[in-house]
Amino acid sequence: MGSSPTPGTDVPRRVISASRRTDLPRWYLPWLRAALQAEEATVHLPYGGCRTVSLRPEAVHTVVLWSKDYSRLLADRKLRVLLGRYDQVVAHFTVTGLGGTWIEPGVPRAEAAIAQLPELVALCGGPERVVVRFDPIVHWRKGARIESNAPWAEALFRACARAGVRDLRLSTATLYGKVLRRGVAWYDPSPEEKHAIAAHLIDLAQSHRLALGACADLALESAGIARVPCIDGMRLTALHPQRLAASSRRDRGQRAHCLCTESVDIGGYGMRCPGGCLYCYANPGVNRSRCR
Repeated sequence: MGSSPTPGTDVPRRVISASRRTDLPRWYLPWLRAALQAEEATVHLPYGGCRTVSLRPEAVHTVVLWSKDYSRLLADRKLRVLLGRYDQVVAHFTVTGLGGTWIEPGVPRAEAAIAQLPELVALCGGPERVVVRFDPIVHWRKGARIESNAPWAEALFRACARAGVRDLRLSTATLYGKVLRRGVAWYDPSPEEKHAIAAHLIDLAQSHRLALGACADLALESAGIARVPCIDGMRLTALHPQRLAASSRRDRGQRAHCLCTESVDIGGYGMRCPGGCLYCYANPGVNRSRCR
């Protein structure tokens, strides 16, 4: 199914992702504000070249925000007005419990992060448009012990239930070569250990009446947590104030196990993320050439 066209044209309304590639609401707020004001963004593509993406409200189905810290966006009155011109804003909010630690040195501490939930729910027009991401679940060795952020799930799930947010995404860390070279004694749990973690999280979610979905994670799926799209055209259609259709075609630009539907990402890997998360699949310390 294609998305509904922009009024007066045959051009489909796009879902705008801002952004999987870097944390725009935390680190690039002036850039995001300027792009929304200009109603277009020039984007540096991952494999070279640039493209200009229309951000005219009548050409956009939904703006999907991704961040580990919305405090600056929530305090930016002008940006909130600009976002208010769009039919629908959805927020993905990543809270791993590791903020402020050596693993996520540039991220707010978990307690400060979850305190943003009520205001973020208000910005998006309801808790059904906020997705909290306990993503990724990571393990590492500390001497003879295995450490993990998994135990912090209970506090996060409780905070989500208080805020009325029911939709959570989970994944376990993918230890890419570049991640392994960062000097951390990462530990990759066995399938049996991942099943035990998943079973605990399922029980915990049920106790708080939360819905869990695995983000491109076959191990969690095999343990009973359904793999689901993070950008879901059918769900965005159902939530849209005018019920305008978003594309339900799979996004071919994502990982093989990702079920997300089509969107246009306006971030760039050349926009360095100072968050410094040691498990990040990008190269947060490298600045690439920018579009001119």
